[in-house]
Amino acid sequence: MKKVALELGGKNPNVVFADADFDAAVDNALNGAFVHSGQVCSAGARLVVEESIADRFVDELVRRAKEIRIGGPFDDDAETGPLISAAHRDKVDAYVQRGIQEGARLRTGGAAPEGEKYDAGFYYQPTILDQVQRGMSVVTDEAFGPVVTVETFRTEDEAVATANDTMYGLAGAVWTQDAGKAQRVAGRLRHGTIWINDYHPYLPQAEWGGFGQSGVGREPGPHGPGRIPGSQAHLPEHQPAGHRLVC
Repeated sequence: MKKVALELGGKNPNVVFADADFDAAVDNALNGAFVHSGQVCSAGARLVVEESIADRFVDELVRRAKEIRIGGPFDDDAETGPLISAAHRDKVDAYVQRGIQEGARLRTGGAAPEGEKYDAGFYYQPTILDQVQRGMSVVTDEAFGPVVTVETFRTEDEAVATANDTMYGLAGAVWTQDAGKAQRVAGRLRHGTIWINDYHPYLPQAEWGGFGQSGVGREPGPHGPGRIPGSQAHLPEHQPAGHRLVC
């Protein structure tokens, strides 16, 4: 049988506890969701934040998202760029409008930016959908665009259950200043890569790959295809903890 590795999609939870470093968590939530206009398989598209800080956290996220400078490849001031095509922009917009119809609260974005400077590209504003519920299409489906949804939790168990409620399992993050809680939650999340108090660093010595509809197999790291004589690209569905990156 041919050895096959497939890297597919993701719907990645960024879990923020109330005791997290607030400014660092907001900064990385922005980066995790909006870098490359969200066109990243491991984008932090699901913000899962503890209820007690949710209003303050989302208000600050919205404020800063509105300040993101959109522009083309020759714009030195641009912080994010266009989507890949008009068809994809239409798909992202339909995804956002469907979420609003399902009851999500649009806090910012939700449309293409206006102005002559945007006519030459397929731009879409950084978008935040608040007060979403598990089961909504914007929570279950991957947008692959600059869209982040906000879910809340009250307990550690609820945070884990919410973060794992996805058909994907590529990546995620945990934000807390409690080292024990960070390790407990990271160990319970069913995602191939879990970052602790960070988002999106990639290490060539660490393998990459997910669970479920995020694909099969691993690349880079000691367990990547071709790294070990006789290694298999397709690993079992339930892998030992050593086959995940927690950093």
